Amino acid sequence: MMTFTLAVLFLLITPGPGVLTVAGIGAGFGARRGALFGAGLFVGTNLVALLVATGLWASLETVPYLTDILLGISVAFLAYLAFKIAFSGSEIAFRKATRKPGALDGLFLQFVNPKAYAVNTTLFAGLPLGFADPVTEIAMKFLIINLIWVPVHFGWLFLGITLKRLDLPPRTQRWINYAMAVAMLAVVALALVAGGK
Repeated sequence: MMTFTLAVLFLLITPGPGVLTVAGIGAGFGARRGALFGAGLFVGTNLVALLVATGLWASLETVPYLTDILLGISVAFLAYLAFKIAFSGSEIAFRKATRKPGALDGLFLQFVNPKAYAVNTTLFAGLPLGFADPVTEIAMKFLIINLIWVPVHFGWLFLGITLKRLDLPPRTQRWINYAMAVAMLAVVALALVAGGK
């Protein structure tokens, strides 16, 4: 169970579209809008997890070339975000929203978020907890994932709000961007490893 918990923690703390966007919304629109968006992400990620855990996502992956196409799009999107973060100059590179998003926007994002599928496939298809009953196994995985997911995502929201309020020197801001880009490239590597299985 400890291996699974550490895997969940590592997979969720790396920057992806969900956490970067929730941080950007916090920076642009404040805690209330960020929390609404985060609530939508929460529902969306659990629906994606349900697709993966029930095998529906696996059945879609049997369509010829679909997984290769989706993997290519996912890796390109994640690499684009890493590039954008690394070379965004001296500004903190959270993605900015142009309108006030809400819970439905967060819900929608998770359905198009390649990291959500990669993470849930890794967690539900591998890393068994050891329960004999598959329902108990899946329920415990949902519980552990959500107990980590909520503080991680709302921690990113807090980080977005806080970094926006700080008057950091340009050099410090650049190093933050580089660190975020390296973490994003780790997500790209994860997507490639998951896609190669």
